[in-house]
Amino acid sequence: MNRAYSVLNIRAVNEDERVIEGIASTPTADRMGDVVEPLGAKFALPMPLLWQHNANQPVGHVEFAEPTEKGIPFKARVVKVDEPGTLKDRTDEAWQSVKLGLVRAVSIGFRSLSYEIMKAGGLRFKEWEWLELSLVTVPANADATITTIKSIDAQQRAASGHSAVGVVRPSKTGAAVKSIPITPARNYTMNIQEQIKAFEATRAQKSTAMTALMQKAADESVTLDADQSAEYDGLVAEVKSIDDHLVRLRELEKNHVATATDVTGIKTVESASIARGAVSASVKKELPKGTAFTRYAIALARSKGNVMQAAEIAKDWGDTPEVETVLRSAVSAGSTTDAAWAKPLVEYQNMSSEFVDLLRPQTIIGRIPGLRNVPFNINIPRQTAGSSAQWVGEGKPKPVSSLAFDNIKLGHAKLAGIVVLTDELVKFSNPSAEALVRQDLINTIVQTMDKDFVDPAKAAGAGGVSPASITNGVTPVIASGKTADDVRADVKALFSKFLSANMSLSGAVWIMTETQALGLALLLNPLGQPEFNGLSINGNSGGTFFGLPVVLSENIPANAGSGDPVEGAGSRIILAKATEILLADDGQVMLDASREASLEMDSAPTGSGSSLISLWQHNMVGIRAERFINWAKRRDGVVQFIDSANYGG
Repeated sequence: MNRAYSVLNIRAVNEDERVIEGIASTPTADRMGDVVEPLGAKFALPMPLLWQHNANQPVGHVEFAEPTEKGIPFKARVVKVDEPGTLKDRTDEAWQSVKLGLVRAVSIGFRSLSYEIMKAGGLRFKEWEWLELSLVTVPANADATITTIKSIDAQQRAASGHSAVGVVRPSKTGAAVKSIPITPARNYTMNIQEQIKAFEATRAQKSTAMTALMQKAADESVTLDADQSAEYDGLVAEVKSIDDHLVRLRELEKNHVATATDVTGIKTVESASIARGAVSASVKKELPKGTAFTRYAIALARSKGNVMQAAEIAKDWGDTPEVETVLRSAVSAGSTTDAAWAKPLVEYQNMSSEFVDLLRPQTIIGRIPGLRNVPFNINIPRQTAGSSAQWVGEGKPKPVSSLAFDNIKLGHAKLAGIVVLTDELVKFSNPSAEALVRQDLINTIVQTMDKDFVDPAKAAGAGGVSPASITNGVTPVIASGKTADDVRADVKALFSKFLSANMSLSGAVWIMTETQALGLALLLNPLGQPEFNGLSINGNSGGTFFGLPVVLSENIPANAGSGDPVEGAGSRIILAKATEILLADDGQVMLDASREASLEMDSAPTGSGSSLISLWQHNMVGIRAERFINWAKRRDGVVQFIDSANYGG
């Protein structure tokens, strides 16, 4: 098994879940001349996470990896074992070693599928099967490089009895002679040309050693002693053996040339495959993110919720086979210990997670950096009152203050919505129709989530059905006017409220509408220069405002009124400290479909049945999307906002 190394660049460490996120950047050509192309990786997740390349010492799994041109970002989880024993000791050691920086490298174990020889003599692995990722030790040396790691590993493998790339031994001349094994030690099959090249290099090396022995004797005007004669005669015998083998290899090469298939005139992939005696080659096209999950929804919709029929429909999508696998798993018997049955569970999670990755950047929550991720239904302590200190005189008693704490727990709050599509739309599986369905699914969740996240009127649902918005219960700063001076005065008042709650502005972020950001950006001073540099209307990013990043969303509800800011009309500008907002998210979206249902076509259904519409009668299909997500402020004062803003008017 081949290996590629990289220094582990840890991006995030989650203490409770033992999740490591980093970039396994594959090395460029080193002394051994090998290059591993990241985009050539073939793998299936989850993948074993090993300790020091020992297949008998797994410590976790690689749950996410996405090759890019510069490397392979990955997410790995070191398992947490509660039961005392060898497994707990090993996983705890691995986790602590990574966390404390004692283990600072990862190594990819792989099997070559396709490679080419570069001009410099090294190998470029163009396609390879990724078998495992290992946590490996980097020497505590500022000059340690990928080459150093690879070299040390080669020495360790040689010492343990495994084949090494080369063995250096002293010669009688006093110089080091590198003896290259006649049988290549690489774990792949060389073609004839490569074998000839390797043996020719070996022959040249042995001839050089023979010349060095004779030259040393000539320089000293002596003959070879017994040891030198034995060494020289041994080299002569090895050279003769190599020459005989080279003759056989060149004869074999001529025979292959004589029996080769003429490929002159072959111009297509299909004809080339036939000439090789292989099946027709096919290239898997790059699909838009979320396509597999969208097709899962379309298959359910076209089958009117019949899972068996949906699986048959999914057969037509050859480039997303996981859709059929997941649908068939819903009607197959099995158990969680059956690997063949449990595999679709992972594929559904991957498919759903990919859709959530597409969904997340379109939400306010997904664009706020630094939100504190927590698990569902876990008590999280939070401080509600701080300690205090006072000046005291000599010999006077010192004041005592107590800290106050309480607990907060985020339950499984469920966000659900129904998208109604026509039969005609779901029957057309071309990219245009898939894009429409995908966007409808996204909009179903995004609009409600964004609005409820920031709407001051959104209180917590009874019984924990839904969370309160982050602005609920906050006393706002009412906008004082429309000019730049009014903006500065209102922002100063907002900062004062933030700081009076003992909140640092570090990690804070603005949330506002594109319309309000444009109004602020268009405010100019008497010289025609922008009053607030840094603001921009560029997709979802609004640049910076008073040195803090801006998140834009048109889903922030405005405050209704007569149009005069003092009377409560206009938009809201929110300032939130991201690290003080708790977020629980299972990272998946669950789907179901029906054609026979009757729906109350209302965004706020009452259940009275007064406006029921039959989907069957109107040739429509309903897709229900559900997502478990919850949030809460860790303490009061972490969110403030300006109300009734209409700056720039």
